[in-house]
Amino acid sequence: MRNKMMGKINLIKLAAVVVLVVGIMWALVPRTGYSHCDTLDGPVVSTARSALDKADLTAVLKWVRKIDEGEIKKAFENTLAVRKLSPQAKNLADMYFFETLVRVHRAAEGAGYTGLKPAGSVEPPVAAADKALESKAVDFLIKEISNVVSDGILERFNHTVEAKKHAHESVEAGRLYVKAYVEFVHYVEALHKTATGQTLGHEGVEKVEFEGHHTR
Repeated sequence: MRNKMMGKINLIKLAAVVVLVVGIMWALVPRTGYSHCDTLDGPVVSTARSALDKADLTAVLKWVRKIDEGEIKKAFENTLAVRKLSPQAKNLADMYFFETLVRVHRAAEGAGYTGLKPAGSVEPPVAAADKALESKAVDFLIKEISNVVSDGILERFNHTVEAKKHAHESVEAGRLYVKAYVEFVHYVEALHKTATGQTLGHEGVEKVEFEGHHTR
């Protein structure tokens, strides 16, 4: 009886630690700069939810490096122990594990951890990419992205051509042309780097609007 009581006390202490860790994470991390793997309905957290329900970590390990397996295994074991205490403990313990997993996953990519983004907030192009993979049909995605890229290039090109016509009228007009030229060239350069795989991971990739045209 004494051993059972001590075991329960230890679990309660562990639950308190989990609550504290989650609280610190949510209080300190900035809520900007999210990416796909940071969402509560993204592939990393979705895999983690299933793993916790099955009490099997295997499927989760593909999201982390081998060197980080120890940390994730420990977090997983602690989470399984705490989530048995109560529904409230389960929710907090699960969030602790999601936070830990995403943070470690992001660190392996050389990206900073910026917290978890609410479900349903995945950006349109990412959601479309996931949908393409699920349906095993990519034609719609190719068409949509191609249209966005074409519109973006054409708009910047026309703006630069128009600005160039007046570049010699005054110093200010010349500066407006240079600004348009730089934006146009950098846009094309960023697209080319992305298309050729020179920008990998979640950071440092210039955003291209998926819906509508670029606006100034």
